[in-house]
Amino acid sequence: MLDPRITRLADVLINYSCEVREGERILIEAIDVPHEFTCECIRLARAAGAIPIVKLDSHQIRRSLMKNGTYEGWELVADAEKLVMENVQCYIGARGNPNVSELSDVSGELQKIYEKTVWNRVHVGVRIPNTRWVVLRWPGSSMAQMAEMSTEAFEDFYFNVCTMDFKKMSNGMKPLIARMENTDQVHIKGPRDTDLSFSIKGMPVIGCDGKLNIPDGEVFTAPVKLSVNGVIHYNAPTIYHGTTHNDIRLVFKDGKIIEATGSNTAKLNEVLDTDEGARYVGEFAIGLNPHCTKAMKDILFDEKITGSIHFTPGSAYQEADNGNKSDIHWDMVLMQTPEFGGGEIYFDGELIRKDGIFVVDDLIPLNPENLK
Repeated sequence: MLDPRITRLADVLINYSCEVREGERILIEAIDVPHEFTCECIRLARAAGAIPIVKLDSHQIRRSLMKNGTYEGWELVADAEKLVMENVQCYIGARGNPNVSELSDVSGELQKIYEKTVWNRVHVGVRIPNTRWVVLRWPGSSMAQMAEMSTEAFEDFYFNVCTMDFKKMSNGMKPLIARMENTDQVHIKGPRDTDLSFSIKGMPVIGCDGKLNIPDGEVFTAPVKLSVNGVIHYNAPTIYHGTTHNDIRLVFKDGKIIEATGSNTAKLNEVLDTDEGARYVGEFAIGLNPHCTKAMKDILFDEKITGSIHFTPGSAYQEADNGNKSDIHWDMVLMQTPEFGGGEIYFDGELIRKDGIFVVDDLIPLNPENLK
């Protein structure tokens, strides 16, 4: 018997996130996810009058292609996938992973080939600007282990996070968006030696309310590129290209990361030396999902943690473009709730959030007890 939570999630993706319409074509890219879920997305897409197209994939197969493929081969893949993407109006990217470290032994140079061909030409060049898209992680034993939860408890957590009332959250975001649009100086204080200042004056502000990512729940912008100064000491683990990093500490001067240390300092700096833009920041965001309360080394969840921020070395998004370009975009998370050391956010000198809880009247609807 089909789990009704699968139907509820597929309904969120088809009818809320993508808003699929009669006669439209939707590409469903299913990577290591159960066929039952893919089939339910197909059924609901067709019920909405759309034409579903499916691409099945596997991280194990992608690893083999990365290790043994060539630039020419990936260009051919990009040609084919770009043709499909140019002919659909909607896209769902459902991404499971039995082993989150599957790509850990693929060199950075080989992974860059994929990024410069398929990722940049198909996803950055076509999908993101030209389709109504949503991406999500699929729950599995690997994710449950990272979250340090039983499989059953993790599945309950997952479906609560991914099928919450995103419309209610969307309405609650509006005052925060308005405040950020009218803010110049941001000051972040946090555990250990975190003391960071930067400007967001004139930068666009975007609310993420279940339309692009599931799970969702953040409001993001970008710092003025050269305005960042101070120290941020992240307290959430993060995975980049299959390698886990802990205790990352970044020192900024006039926007640039001038010192970077962590549990794997050499590999951290290797990534930050990818190109000139990798040592500047492309995103500042505030996490809001009340069901995400701790890090689990999956960025689609961790960047939404209630009471958190993420501050992202690398390329800015087109929607909030501060001019920084890079081949990387690495979301790093700082949790500011009491159990993780607390912290404060100030907008133009006014305290707006303390220890993960909003303290100004117009933002109180975004506190966890009001969103659950």
